[in-house]
Order: sequence, then C-alpha cells, then structure tokens
Amino acid sequence: MKEKKKIVYKLSRAPGPHVLREVAALPGVGPVINVRAAKAHLSALLDLVAGGREITITSDGKPKAVLSPVGVRKIRKVFTGMGDHLASMPMQTEGPFADEIVRADRDGRGW
Repeated sequence: MKEKKKIVYKLSRAPGPHVLREVAALPGVGPVINVRAAKAHLSALLDLVAGGREITITSDGKPKAVLSPVGVRKIRKVFTGMGDHLASMPMQTEGPFADEIVRADRDGRGW
C-alpha cells in the first residue's frame, strides 16, 4: 500500500504578508492549504488574499476551491440577446416552411 505524504502547514499569528511560513505548492496550482488548516486560520488567509495572493484549498489532496482577490476575475461579456442578429437575417421565401416540416413530422408519427 502506498504511503500518503503528510504535508504540515504552519501559520504564524503575526499579521502581514508572511503569514504562511511553510506552504506546499502543487505544480501549476500554486500555494495550497488543507481545508482543516484553512478553517482554523481563515482570517490569516484572508489577509494574504487581500495582499494579492491566490491560495488553493485542498481536500484529500485534491484542489477544491481557490481564494483569490476580488478584482482578479475577468469581467464577462453581457448577453444582449439575438434580436439584432435575427433582424438582420433575410426572410425565407422558398423551400418548405417550418410549420410544413412540423406538420409532416407529426403526421408521420400519427399524432
């Protein structure tokens, strides 16, 4: 049976940017902390995040959540609807229309 590596997190009680003395780092993830340690030292973690750092919270060794500063998220593009696009589409003048296609499908199924 494989042995799990135990990672020990030590947090100092002194305020400031160097609250985490020893932090494990996963490749491509950055600084990580176990959920139990995060619960015990949430205010210290919030101070770090307010200073601009991102911290990943893990459970059973797997990343579950990321604490990041408020202004870091990308602003999403607002959906304005399809009205302008649909208004620019040409009217259908030839071929079977939608109501004809639906009627033929329903008749074929015996509705």
